[in-house]
Amino acid sequence: MRRLFDDLAGRSHRRIVGVLLQQIDAAVDGVALAIAVTAGRLDPAGARQQMSDLEHRGDAYRAQLVPELSAALTTPIDREDLFRLSRSVDDVLDHLRDYVRETDLYGVRLDGTAVALLEQVDLGLKELRRAVDRVPSRPYDVPAAALAAHKRAGRVRHLYGVAVAALLTGEVDAAVLKRRELLRRLDVLGLRLAECADALADAMLKRAL
Repeated sequence: MRRLFDDLAGRSHRRIVGVLLQQIDAAVDGVALAIAVTAGRLDPAGARQQMSDLEHRGDAYRAQLVPELSAALTTPIDREDLFRLSRSVDDVLDHLRDYVRETDLYGVRLDGTAVALLEQVDLGLKELRRAVDRVPSRPYDVPAAALAAHKRAGRVRHLYGVAVAALLTGEVDAAVLKRRELLRRLDVLGLRLAECADALADAMLKRAL
């Protein structure tokens, strides 16, 4: 009966959305850490532990979502889509972790183009957060916000192409190849961001049918 009352009052929907928002917030913090490493404000070796802590935080929220979905009689959007969205956010954080780890491992840093790329990821995640936050109360606003997040992902891919073109204009040595690998990691980060936006957009389309 308590679950039924919570569903009728909208509490279970807000709890589910709240867990997703916390997971996205962990990813946003991960981007800020990656930007600090890329800009030279933070030592990559020291940042690895901080990023590991953020990843564990994100994993904890993801783990919390499963029992919330199981306990709720109804969900704000399809359960499978909620799980898919959570998994995609988790993938974003995983790639941020790998980027910081590999920056330390390779002993090289990227330049300002990479910072601009990460800033687009940051903006995209914040658009995604805005979209998720509006699912229970303003669902009609969600598709536009999800599209805005997807456009940021497209901008990431564009900046990746620009950065690779600039990187390969000179002599190709070991340092260039290492930077190329780091750029590829950021390109995949853009792909994972697009998957987050697509998962939410698909869910809202199902809801409207």
